[in-house]
Amino acid sequence: MYLENLVIDAVEPQRLGRFWEAAVGGERLTDEDDIFETRLALAGGPVLDLCFPRVPEPPARQPRLHLDLEGGAHQAEVVDRLLRLGADPLDVGQGDVPWVVLSDPEGNPCCVMEQRAAYANSGPIAALPLDSADPERDAGFWSWLTGWIPVAGAYPSLRHPSLRGPVLELCPEPAPKGELKNRLHLDIRLEAGEDPDEVAAGIAERGGRELHPDWGDLPWRIYADPSGNELCVLPARD
Repeated sequence: MYLENLVIDAVEPQRLGRFWEAAVGGERLTDEDDIFETRLALAGGPVLDLCFPRVPEPPARQPRLHLDLEGGAHQAEVVDRLLRLGADPLDVGQGDVPWVVLSDPEGNPCCVMEQRAAYANSGPIAALPLDSADPERDAGFWSWLTGWIPVAGAYPSLRHPSLRGPVLELCPEPAPKGELKNRLHLDIRLEAGEDPDEVAAGIAERGGRELHPDWGDLPWRIYADPSGNELCVLPARD
């Protein structure tokens, strides 16, 4: 199994997708009416596809997963470029912090980070902070699911074994998940020979659960991690 997609629901997939494609320097994969996809490939590291499926309604609350972008010594220039691409300044009560909080064109928060050694070789996306009811527990769950390995950080954190690309940070949640679907989620891809039912059993053994929303006949299976965050497990490629 491996982490394949970062999925961001979008009212206007092309508008939001093109913003993020320009923000991270992605390579266009799909540009259709109901979905936009771009690929971020890091030399010697992971490949992460950013997918923007159409949904009918804008975000209803702050997301449990968001993007932290690498700024470092060029933080001001990165912020200025994102503002010109269509981002807006955003106050989420962050106070006096060394990072800059923005919103993308559909109001999803994102941060442009200051210089941190933990983000060396991250590429344009420094981190993927994910809310967790039990960060240590969930770090173990996501490590098993993705093959990413523990690394030092302010919170329990995982990274691709190459030590390149973004850091997945399991952050203490400000409140329990609730019933609303996360606006952003992660997709896992099975590899040839992996049994979907065995993976489902492994997810359940580690505190996750399978979900059965009424979304029609889909080729993938939908789960929640132990903190309730949705994820999809996609079938192995032919």
